Amino acid sequence: MDIHINQQTLNVAETATLAEALAAFGAKPPFAAAINGQFVPKTQYAARTLAQGDKIDVVQPVAGG
Repeated sequence: MDIHINQQTLNVAETATLAEALAAFGAKPPFAAAINGQFVPKTQYAARTLAQGDKIDVVQPVAGG
């Protein structure tokens, strides 16, 4: 199935979890992830299954001051 991560289309297995999709995308910590605008706690990444067309945002902190 196709999902979208940071506006890029990614094809993943029908049973893919958020953790698997993030690994396939190459997300490197630290980051936070949201599915369809809802942030998902890191403790749920491996259990949260995805659906066709889900839109995932991967947000990384920006240092500054």
